[in-house]
Amino acid sequence: METLLIITVLVVIFALAFDFINGFHDTANAIATSVSTRALKPRVAVLMAAVMNFVGAMTFVGVAKAVASGIVDPFSLNAFEGDVTGSVVILAALSSAITWNLLTWYFGIPSSSSHTLIGSIAGAAVASAGMDILNYEGFFKILQALIISPILALTVGFIVMKLFKFIFKRSPLYSTTKAFRLTQIGTAALQSFTHGTNDAQKAMGIITMALIAANWQSTDEVQDWVRFACALAMGLGTSVGGYKIIKTVGGKIMKIRPVNGVAADLTSASIIFGATVIALPVSTTHVISSAIMGVGAAQRVKGVKWGMARKIVITWFITLPISALMASIFYLLFSLLF
Repeated sequence: METLLIITVLVVIFALAFDFINGFHDTANAIATSVSTRALKPRVAVLMAAVMNFVGAMTFVGVAKAVASGIVDPFSLNAFEGDVTGSVVILAALSSAITWNLLTWYFGIPSSSSHTLIGSIAGAAVASAGMDILNYEGFFKILQALIISPILALTVGFIVMKLFKFIFKRSPLYSTTKAFRLTQIGTAALQSFTHGTNDAQKAMGIITMALIAANWQSTDEVQDWVRFACALAMGLGTSVGGYKIIKTVGGKIMKIRPVNGVAADLTSASIIFGATVIALPVSTTHVISSAIMGVGAAQRVKGVKWGMARKIVITWFITLPISALMASIFYLLFSLLF
């Protein structure tokens, strides 16, 4: 029992650390366009994002439940007679996800915290009990959301930008730019709110899994203290900021102007929030990056720096398998320790 308690406490600490890292890793996603167009100063944008991330994280729990039970049935991880296997699986998954997030943050690559967490959970679970442990229906449903959401963002971003060009084609350039720069303050706040509604819940789901695995919770309901702790960790992480990735998302994909920023923000915020409403985790990183690509392509296909876009897509594909492999290695190591 003492070992189980220690591992569960470690899981909670690691989950909050993951949420904190997710905050500074993904801050750029919500505010990169507003910073790059100088609608907001970086420090102001980061603080605003931190507050709105916290508010968004406290508002919904559907995605947390999807993470808690959609990939692996948490009740199959229940510990009996001192068995700590389920808790070790979750600890290994978090260790893998944190490692990948830190590596990609260090190199300024806008990878997906969602991809790495989901791949890590699956990898650690399979290493412990084989392929049958996976909840295939929920797992493939989540994978579909991860695949479809960036494609949808690219398409909708293209359409929204085309509409903006048509609606404002006769408007004076200076006044239009000024109006869109002011509008970006609101869209950046909205973007940060939706980021909190989806991303912060993933850590909530992990802690809920750990409590179920330890037999300290009998349902997949997210406890209030878990919601508050994860929301606070996300908000604090966001306040640290992710300036390396702001540079990538805000400037290396395409040259962003206020009208582009508003179109990209509205596109990605609507898709992320839509996913939250139907309780599906999506990659906020890839939704926002894809929205920016779609907006850029609507103006001038050659204006999009497709080399950076290709780098993001490659990261999209490799994150799941690499995370699964790392998680399985962490599981084997932790199995020796515990």
